[in-house]
Amino acid sequence: MSDSASEDFVDTGSSSERGSPTAYRPFAFVEVTMDLPSPNPVVVLQELDAPHRKIEIPVGLAEGIAISFGSKQIATPRPLTHELMSNLLEAFSLEVVTLRITEFIDGIFHGELIVSGPERQRSLSCRVSDGIALCLRQRPFVPITVALEVIDRAGVEG
Repeated sequence: MSDSASEDFVDTGSSSERGSPTAYRPFAFVEVTMDLPSPNPVVVLQELDAPHRKIEIPVGLAEGIAISFGSKQIATPRPLTHELMSNLLEAFSLEVVTLRITEFIDGIFHGELIVSGPERQRSLSCRVSDGIALCLRQRPFVPITVALEVIDRAGVEG
């Protein structure tokens, strides 16, 4: 990866259907919003560098709450599902390397978590909302990356 985060980078761990590497851009979590009258929250991610496009991801109410709690580091009396997952990862010396948002199909975002352990690194398919909730509970920061194709189809100007 280059010194400048503003340049596209190629993630060689993922390939498109054509077999060529897929380019990803780094994004940051911004907020969870409610776009009334819809009862479902929307997760907002923003591209780290120019042109600072945004991705808006509709999620379920429970997922929106879990993401909000994770972003604000709100402690709960008992572990929520994503806190349990974080604890399991730590207990087995595994770490989340990145969340990739890989596709946008029929209005649904698809993703994968890259998890690294003592023996190897693996890619695990996941719901993007679960990946974000888990990433927000990791220390240090776990990057979220979005495929250029997804940005082209679902990104909005910042």
